[in-house]
Amino acid sequence: MKTRLFGKTGFHASEIGLGCWQIGGSDWGTIDDRLAREILSSAVEAGVNFLDTADVYGGGRSEELVGRFLKGRHERIFVATKLGRAGGMYPEGYTESAVRSATENSLRRLGVETLDLTQLHCVPTEVLRRGEVFEWLRKLKGEGLIRDFGASVESMEEASLCLEQEGLASLQVIFNAFRQKPIEALFPRAQAEGVAIIVRLPLASGVLGGRMDRATRFPENDHRNYNRDGQVFNVGETFAGLPFEEAVDLAGALKPMVPPGLTMAEMAQRWVLDHDAVSVVITGASRPEQAVANASVSDLPPLDRGLHERLAGFYRAEVERRIRGPY
Repeated sequence: MKTRLFGKTGFHASEIGLGCWQIGGSDWGTIDDRLAREILSSAVEAGVNFLDTADVYGGGRSEELVGRFLKGRHERIFVATKLGRAGGMYPEGYTESAVRSATENSLRRLGVETLDLTQLHCVPTEVLRRGEVFEWLRKLKGEGLIRDFGASVESMEEASLCLEQEGLASLQVIFNAFRQKPIEALFPRAQAEGVAIIVRLPLASGVLGGRMDRATRFPENDHRNYNRDGQVFNVGETFAGLPFEEAVDLAGALKPMVPPGLTMAEMAQRWVLDHDAVSVVITGASRPEQAVANASVSDLPPLDRGLHERLAGFYRAEVERRIRGPY
């Protein structure tokens, strides 16, 4: 597993991390404690040293499972969590006391004295624009409750607002072959300012794995069932904001571009890693073997320039106009 410097933190993050939304067990179907531990163990044994979770995943269950997993382990594992969507904060309950309480709850669930990184979790644009929430985070950092802070955002406008804030360590964005806007709208500035980029949804909720078709069905408690048109939260978090059937068709059109010897999921993740502004890709996994396969992408050679050009052209011609939600 190769590593990359995580912004100005001094930490060298594994190129492939593990997104821990799934192990919360409430938005990607059911995952029991045993399976969650096997996924975490398989990822770390494959070289992953960066875990991304949030206080809202499974109502805190994801953080608790990560915390239990970390007990007694000696290797350095960086844990990024998030706040802002639980505890009554969203959409109009952002106060200093609420942010402090959320931080203390995450510390307790993870079983640590200091959070490696806490991120604002897709909070309203106006909250970012007002900026006071960043002052509260700076205060928590000064008290030693968090080492660094960042933000998980939905749009490039929100990313730009965050980049105005002193001390911002990272930005987490949706970035994949179906969502290429950050290449020009964000990456150059983030690199210039030393802000780490965490990429979520590199497989567009799995559709860029190339194994779905229009008849694919998902469990009732899977957001790919109940949020495919943005019924519960931002539509961009599900299939990159594309209507499911269109996403399947578009993924099918990409299959002939997959280089010999690679799976479509490998191509999709390798494409993300080929952008040097990216610090870590937090691909999720619902099975241990998925975590291992994802980690192996770090060892693959870069895709050739011609393929990058074809994927860029496909995005402009076929995908960009179809994306829904903030972008």
